[in-house]
Amino acid sequence: MVRTRPGSVALLVGMVAASVAAQHAPNPSSSPGQLWNALAAGNHRFASGKPERHDHVARRKELTATQNPHVAVLSCADSRVPPELIFDQGLGDLFVVRSAGESADPLSVGSIEYAFEHLGTSVVVVMGHQKCGAVTAACSGEKAESPNLEAVVMPIASSCNTIDKNKSDTLDLAVRDHVHRVAEELLATSEMLKKAVNDGKLTIIEAYYSLDTGEVTKLH
Repeated sequence: MVRTRPGSVALLVGMVAASVAAQHAPNPSSSPGQLWNALAAGNHRFASGKPERHDHVARRKELTATQNPHVAVLSCADSRVPPELIFDQGLGDLFVVRSAGESADPLSVGSIEYAFEHLGTSVVVVMGHQKCGAVTAACSGEKAESPNLEAVVMPIASSCNTIDKNKSDTLDLAVRDHVHRVAEELLATSEMLKKAVNDGKLTIIEAYYSLDTGEVTKLH
């Protein structure tokens, strides 16, 4: 009978967990389609309640010198929509930019430009979600309580014109329309990102997250 020290077992388990997690992380040499498939597979694990075990301690130590997240996610700041959990990714796998309503303001666009130019990011996912509070507020037609809150809802207002504001079940149409407009605005306001897309160095993916199912749907 072979006896193993408890510390050795813990180390072995950690190494296996890190190896498995690395296999499911986005691969830097992958195509945009493969990168998305890796995210979709992670989302399936999350939605089915079977996420991978991530060795955050080991991974944290690996990342002390540098980072190379090949996928950036522009998403809402809603506490129910954390991209790292939704896509079952670990430290260093995603470059996440979040704000209420995931709008393409200068800070968000500049952050994504930084990820592309300096970190090697080749895919940007713009993700909206079911029952978004920012979209709900924008489509309510009510005056925002402060200039800062007005800055949140103002970029979403045009998407509200696509729905019947008296029917709450059509709100998702505004959410999806806003995602599309944000993706377009990334290119309209950034020559760097536009050139990167035209040169085939960057791909922008539009997505929608369901609070009910935990699933992410690729829109475009």
